[in-house]
Amino acid sequence: MGATTTTIGGHGTAKMLGEQDRQKASPSNYKGFVAGVFSGIGKLSVGHPFDTVKVRLQTTQKSQFHGPLDCLLQTIRKEGIPGLYKGATPPLIGWMFMDSIMLGSLTYYRRLLNENIFNPTTHPYTPGGIQGVISPQGQEAYRKLPTVGHAIAGVMAGATVSFIAAPVEHIKARLQVQYAVDKTMRLYSGPINCAQKIYTAHGLPGIYHGLTATLLFRSFFFFWWGSYDIFTRLLSQHTTLSSPAINFWAGGLSAQIFWITSYPSDVVKQRIMTDRLGEGRRFAGWGDAAQAVWREGGFRGFWRGFLPCFLRAFPANAVALVAFEGVMRTLP
Repeated sequence: MGATTTTIGGHGTAKMLGEQDRQKASPSNYKGFVAGVFSGIGKLSVGHPFDTVKVRLQTTQKSQFHGPLDCLLQTIRKEGIPGLYKGATPPLIGWMFMDSIMLGSLTYYRRLLNENIFNPTTHPYTPGGIQGVISPQGQEAYRKLPTVGHAIAGVMAGATVSFIAAPVEHIKARLQVQYAVDKTMRLYSGPINCAQKIYTAHGLPGIYHGLTATLLFRSFFFFWWGSYDIFTRLLSQHTTLSSPAINFWAGGLSAQIFWITSYPSDVVKQRIMTDRLGEGRRFAGWGDAAQAVWREGGFRGFWRGFLPCFLRAFPANAVALVAFEGVMRTLP
């Protein structure tokens, strides 16, 4: 009770407490970036084999593979289990870095939106802010970021990480569509060699080939992080699940919502990223690639490779978000 009455005293005391709250909150900005590293490791370990099958289905003619199971079996038969992890080095490093940037910036943008737009510390109609007129429990409810705020923060985080993700995914995609069993017959011997050859021939624009498609694809983070908040609230309110279990189910289900809404744009992105650079380039822009997908497969062409992607989405992202939220709770 004493803490509550001191906040009622006046504008000066409330303002001082508001400043103290912000000072306490600011150091925790680092937590999202650190926790994101562990998310990236978990995501790649579980999800990369699914991703290899997805990319191969997205970028080949129908005659090469009869479906995801056929693609999986052919890959294992011809290239062994390591074939499923082909191109894994850039995303291993990339996912650690990308999830650190994505989840760290997401955490920051959530706080930024909450404190400056949705629940500003100083309410425009209340001198001294909310501390002087609302109980601690009411303050917590007042400060909670609404679902649309989580969704907008997701879009902002997606745009931020796209500048890291675009070159990583570009190199990964080119390595994944090298089908030659004999390594000497492959154009690229590895991620560094791939990056060097692209940069030598086409410069930085070549490395960032597909950036616009990446930005568009990650704008669908609106649905991922918005639905993650919805699932988290529902599971918290209507079940007795532990926090890690809630993170697991909310993370897996929200990732599937994301892929259902974003998958067609990912198909187009992969076509652009595996297109020739320089002479012989097929697609001048996103629209050309989308038209090519439509001509070749109609509506179903935009969903080619969806099954392995959908199957991957739940376990990979469920594990990733359990790791992320667990580290967030552990760090001081």
